[in-house]
Amino acid sequence: MDTTLSITNSSRLQVSEFILVGLPGIHEWQHWLSLPLALLYILALIANILILITIQHEPSLHQPMYQLLGILAIVDIGLATTIMPKILAILWFDAKAISLHECFAQIYAIHTFMGMESGIFLCMAVDRYVAICYPLQYSSIVNEASVIKATLSMVLRNGLLTIPLPVLAAQRHYCSRNEIDHCLCSNLGVTSLACDDATINRVYQLALAWVTLGGDMGLVFASYALIVRSVLRLNSAEATSKALSTCSSHLILIVFFYTAVIVLSVTHLAGRKVPFIPVLFNVLHNVMPPAFNPMVYALRTQELRVGFQRVLGLGENVSRK
Repeated sequence: MDTTLSITNSSRLQVSEFILVGLPGIHEWQHWLSLPLALLYILALIANILILITIQHEPSLHQPMYQLLGILAIVDIGLATTIMPKILAILWFDAKAISLHECFAQIYAIHTFMGMESGIFLCMAVDRYVAICYPLQYSSIVNEASVIKATLSMVLRNGLLTIPLPVLAAQRHYCSRNEIDHCLCSNLGVTSLACDDATINRVYQLALAWVTLGGDMGLVFASYALIVRSVLRLNSAEATSKALSTCSSHLILIVFFYTAVIVLSVTHLAGRKVPFIPVLFNVLHNVMPPAFNPMVYALRTQELRVGFQRVLGLGENVSRK
């Protein structure tokens, strides 16, 4: 009877916090990763803040294409800031404990910002589709009002559809294990610790990924397929080159983002044999796009480069050239 009572009491226990152990299998030297991760985070903050200041400062950049880029910069800052301070605290100060509420909030923020980034890429693809395939109607179709509506729809879509993830995770019972072999609170990593059945959590995350990321990816590549078809019909080589150059920056970022999503999904299949690989890819996927997105635009968009130079006090040199 005493044994039965003890088992019953232990099954009712609820852990009060989770422990983020870091990168599984390489705990001894994972602190060496703190420097490149910190540099990537600082680069992401500086570059995206510079993007926002430049777009705000330069009237010539008050166009839908650059407004969407500014929204992407805000999303990138939010995505990187959701995970990097905690990861650096783990690597530098061994601050591995995280409360249940903080962990569930991080799950919500990560998935919301990821869905927002995918949604903004879809808006960018549609913007380029209208600009190339319907140039005469572009100003009437794509304007400040349409950008605001598209942004609000992305915020509502991802903000609302992501709510069940932390809610379902909070309804699970965590009675024994509380160590997460990760640097951040991933939904599947957290719910795998539950003592009760977490099938609904896995099913909903899979459905959410297919509806948001999968749906966006299909529409993005459909848009670019129509763009390519329209460009190939142009008789002028110069016009073809100009049309492709207007969407090259978007296409580079979009291919990089969705390729990373696919690679991240595939690496989870190898997680049991080499567990730190999917964890590392998950971390990099949350910090590398925010760091490199502004660089791609800065290198490939002349108007933005000129705006950067003016904001940084190099306007006189630009004007002389």
